[in-house]
Amino acid sequence: MSDSEDPSDEVQYHVAVGPDDVADAVLLPGNPERVDKITALWDGYDERAEHREYRTATGTYEDTPISVTSTGIGSPSTAIAVEELARVGVETFVRVGSCGAIQPEMDVGDLVITAGAVRQEGTSAEYVREDYPAVADQAVVSALVAAAERLGHDYHVGVTMSADSFYTGQGRAGFEGFRAAGSESLIEELRDANVKNIEMEAAALLTLASVYGLRAGVVCSVYANRITGEFRTEGESRAAETASLAVHLLARMDEATREAGADRWHPGLSLGLDDQ
Repeated sequence: MSDSEDPSDEVQYHVAVGPDDVADAVLLPGNPERVDKITALWDGYDERAEHREYRTATGTYEDTPISVTSTGIGSPSTAIAVEELARVGVETFVRVGSCGAIQPEMDVGDLVITAGAVRQEGTSAEYVREDYPAVADQAVVSALVAAAERLGHDYHVGVTMSADSFYTGQGRAGFEGFRAAGSESLIEELRDANVKNIEMEAAALLTLASVYGLRAGVVCSVYANRITGEFRTEGESRAAETASLAVHLLARMDEATREAGADRWHPGLSLGLDDQ
């Protein structure tokens, strides 16, 4: 294997960034086109790399350093991004995505903040046993909730299911009406278990972050409600704004934790958000 393909090189093989290219916290949208929509909300930014589905920019949001790297669709490419970004020093990951809701009271355009995920994708199984939980970091969830509250966005917090297939793996019909075993009852079973939404990356991200001792969370905009049949590409900017503000709040939470001499941030460490 040549040096240019060595995964241990400082400039990472797939995401094409080095330690000086990214902030400590990175937003992870799937679609590379979302990078422009996210950076439009920031104080300023610079493009740092673009290779395959991975597009990276770094800037500031409310004077807090922040980066964004697109991951493409699905858990395998997301895991590559997490692996390589962790290698260059990234410690906090926030997925910014879209999803299908499976609870009838959830509206298109609402946000879903993932507390934990059903690991129906296959990537995380190549890291840990199947009963290992995919759980979001407490501080990241708290920051996402605080950001959504501050911005006035409607949101839900709960369990997400991550699939490897957009069609049959999410209970949809495949080509010419093909139905995978169990797909017709999938949505009902998940809904009865109070799962909030379906997407394709959260479980792998949360699992890898837990395994490596990193922080991760997920906020998705609801594009479709699989129960009511409503579909619109709406709420993308709300998810991006919420995630960006959450990174700023996390920086303040980390500062409050250090000043208090605490091991972890907790709700008793006030941030004075009412004054913002």
